[in-house]
Amino acid sequence: MSKTSTFRQLHTRSIPLLLPNAWDAGSARLIEAQGAPAIATTSAGFAWALGYADGRKLPFDEVAASVRRIVRVLEVPLSVDVENGYSDDPAIVADHVMQLADLGIAGINIEDGADAPSLLAAKIEAIKDALLRAGMDVFVNARSDAFLANLVEKAKQPQEAIARGNVYASAGADGLFVPALVQPSDIETIVDGIRLPLNVMAFPGLTDAVTLGKLGVRRLSAGSVISQVVLGRAKALAAEFLAHGRSEALDDRPLPYSEIQALFA
Repeated sequence: MSKTSTFRQLHTRSIPLLLPNAWDAGSARLIEAQGAPAIATTSAGFAWALGYADGRKLPFDEVAASVRRIVRVLEVPLSVDVENGYSDDPAIVADHVMQLADLGIAGINIEDGADAPSLLAAKIEAIKDALLRAGMDVFVNARSDAFLANLVEKAKQPQEAIARGNVYASAGADGLFVPALVQPSDIETIVDGIRLPLNVMAFPGLTDAVTLGKLGVRRLSAGSVISQVVLGRAKALAAEFLAHGRSEALDDRPLPYSEIQALFA
């Protein structure tokens, strides 16, 4: 079975696929070693690790180089957050995704943001056409920012997400990602209104994975939060060390050197 086929099957279980998003090869391998059945990247964490601000700022060659390093150390399927595909031209976006497919990825996330749904639909169609011509398969998770970016007034957000999700499904998307979706009633409404497995993101007020599964959610992503927590701890440790120069300041439950080395043996 291909990694993409395995990845697809992970979206059919009663308990959602849990994805603690990685931001580089080291974090991806560490998460895999904790038993993750698949790895997904966070575009924000990716950008920060490579020295860029989040928000469609990354040069695509930087993305491809980082994906190459991640694929080298993983055995499980990898899904890559490609933001908007790093272009407004569907043909260029399809070429970007094909370059990643050649590296061995199993899936992508691709977002609409403030763009018209028709633009993302055109990108998805171009991606799927390119994959079909090459005899390849990648799971395309279409992200709607109806909630996250407040694209419409709050009361209309569930129906906006449904409308966008069905446009993306018709274009060939395999899943729908709706970050900032929290309320159980909204989740049920969207699950009932779309024909794709629903992906939500860890967010204040969101219920646990088992309950989400009962509501019909099939994928739960951590987003950028784990990378933010790691950077927060690094900031605190560095500040403490700079302030006092005490070695004890760095003895904050470090992962043993030997354990880290073993991840890459």
